Amino acid sequence: MTEVVTGQPPAWFEPLLTRVRAARAVDFTRIPTPDEGGRPAAVLILLAEGEQGPDVLIMQRSATLRNHAGQPAFPGGAVEPEDADLTATALREANEEVGLDPASVTVLAQLPTLWIPVTDFLVTPVLAWWHTPHPVGAHDPREVAHVARLPLAELADPAHRLRVRHSSGWIGPAFQARGMLVWGFTAGVLSTLLELGGWARPWPTDRIEALPTPPATLSGTADVPSVG
Repeated sequence: MTEVVTGQPPAWFEPLLTRVRAARAVDFTRIPTPDEGGRPAAVLILLAEGEQGPDVLIMQRSATLRNHAGQPAFPGGAVEPEDADLTATALREANEEVGLDPASVTVLAQLPTLWIPVTDFLVTPVLAWWHTPHPVGAHDPREVAHVARLPLAELADPAHRLRVRHSSGWIGPAFQARGMLVWGFTAGVLSTLLELGGWARPWPTDRIEALPTPPATLSGTADVPSVG
């Protein structure tokens, strides 16, 4: 697992970092990552110290997009030829999508690469500490509708947790926060990170609701950012 450290994160970050270093893809998904094939992509998991404690940056995609319309996601997308590595991909996409200044970020680790079969993306989440938060927002309203910093305590609140059922029968974890329903790949990763960081609380896993109609199609269970 690659690590790039340029600063000291707060003490609350340490339990997560210690466990992430030993994490495997199977901790995040039951789908094995293939040794070959797939299109590389990266997403940025950006944690910061907010008014209500640790929070994570989430953006909601525009309702007019062809793929993943209206779905909350981490900033990110497919690797481009000019990207030096996966960290560069995640930071470039975050800059393009929400105006994140890469100099305000300390990259700490890369999580295991996760395969999304329905889109054939090999997604590497990049974990980072936002040491100098600044205003961000939707740079292109045609792609991003809304950007929010969601407190981890709010995500861990059992009242905000549930599982959602897609019309295909797929069931996965979800969060209701700040008017957004976070599900799919993003919710799966967040659920595991809450466990690894020691923030998770017991929640009603028997609370299962149907996804709103129309959902972002079955490929939305991946919620890998659209790559154009």
